Amino acid sequence: MGSTDNDTERFFQSPVYDAEKRPRRPPSGQSICEPAREIPVHTRCGVLVVGGGPAGTAAAVAAARLGADVVLLERYNHLGGLSTGGLVIWIDRMTDWTGRHVIRGFAEEILDRLPAGSVAGPARAEWGSRNEGKAAFWSPRLAAFHGIVTHSPTLDPEWLKAESLELALTSGVHPIFHGWGVRPVVEDGRVTGCIFESKQGRRAILAKVTVDATGDGDLYAAAGAAHDATVKARDIHACMNTAWMFGGVDMAAFLEFRMEEPDQYAAFLALGREKLRYFEKAVVSWRDDIALFLGPRLAGYSALDIEDLSEVEIRSRRLMIEHLHFYRGHAPGFSNAHLLLSAPQIGVRHGRRLIGRSAVSRADWDGRVRADEIGVSPAPSPKFANVSIPYGALLPRDLKGLLAPGRHLACDIGSHTFLREIPQCWTTGQAAGVAAALAANADRDPGDVAVADIRAALVKQGAYLNPQPTPATAAG
Repeated sequence: MGSTDNDTERFFQSPVYDAEKRPRRPPSGQSICEPAREIPVHTRCGVLVVGGGPAGTAAAVAAARLGADVVLLERYNHLGGLSTGGLVIWIDRMTDWTGRHVIRGFAEEILDRLPAGSVAGPARAEWGSRNEGKAAFWSPRLAAFHGIVTHSPTLDPEWLKAESLELALTSGVHPIFHGWGVRPVVEDGRVTGCIFESKQGRRAILAKVTVDATGDGDLYAAAGAAHDATVKARDIHACMNTAWMFGGVDMAAFLEFRMEEPDQYAAFLALGREKLRYFEKAVVSWRDDIALFLGPRLAGYSALDIEDLSEVEIRSRRLMIEHLHFYRGHAPGFSNAHLLLSAPQIGVRHGRRLIGRSAVSRADWDGRVRADEIGVSPAPSPKFANVSIPYGALLPRDLKGLLAPGRHLACDIGSHTFLREIPQCWTTGQAAGVAAALAANADRDPGDVAVADIRAALVKQGAYLNPQPTPATAAG
């Protein structure tokens, strides 16, 4: 049964659906022994980034621009992760509640590269506007919350793939696709690279510094770093689903129906829940003839369980077909809708969270500036201040040679609700890349790099940072 996420500290709320799991095959209880073998070293590098999602792409580009020899290992055939292959093409807020542009640097650059017609959202002059008419227009278009217009664009995932790759290549990154990082190489408590699987078999890449940008902390968990995988099963950020898009629609007509006939729209939603049980609202994309579905969000599954991942894929793809038939028959603007694309990457919101040298917590929502700040995030609602992200949140507590940006960084569960978003992953990824390059170039551990040096390099790369209240030294 579905229920609405009632966390009032989240500006975006959606139904969360419990699902009765399909029958599972019983575990065999058996095991086999794999013979010891030599693993070829595919290459060596200064910085190895494992995972080419938002955090990994930003890290690789940032590190290469500081002169590091960078290899980017990606399991799929494209960069961008959930922002491209996961169809999370609604890029959550890049501005704070005053309209200040705080998600900048790599994030700003990659969006500025996209051609006209591939991005939709409010003009820069409207960011932070509290004008009722503007907020009313942008609210159903996912770019106004609490009556405030925000920089929250929707975009063409294919163009984001193309520009992410081009930016990586021109920055000097060496991408390797179709390679799945499966195990870190660890020597005396220090990560020195990664073993990956590919069509060439099991191989290794050795590096001075490794960036775990897998999204679920796969490398740091396998290396023995302390982490937390617990999450409330019914929290929206604990849910999973595979997103999809319909073509041949008229979203302008659908939004007019939604805004001008609220009673009929409410009846439409009620009928959808009655007929489909797991029901999702269509939202805008970068074009009026394409509708995006970012759910239904399925609760009670683990991103670390292969049977759960498989079942979510099955349910999501069946629901896509059911939604197509229902919307064709009942939604204005959808009579000619057709299947356009289901995401090749499953929509995971939470897997693991690092236990780092420091962490982002609820206490940080009061506007305090961390001494080792390497990024700034908009707060989840206007009643909170911008959130300062410390460098220590990217550093494992008891593991050297590795950085962990992205949605699996060190934070409490409340802060994870927004730190997992695409813009924040760009921010922490860029910081990790800068730190990795500084460490690799100087043959030092990332934990020994002065935060003042990281901040200075980030500012040169266009990142937004608060003025420092106290001297910044190495993260502790």
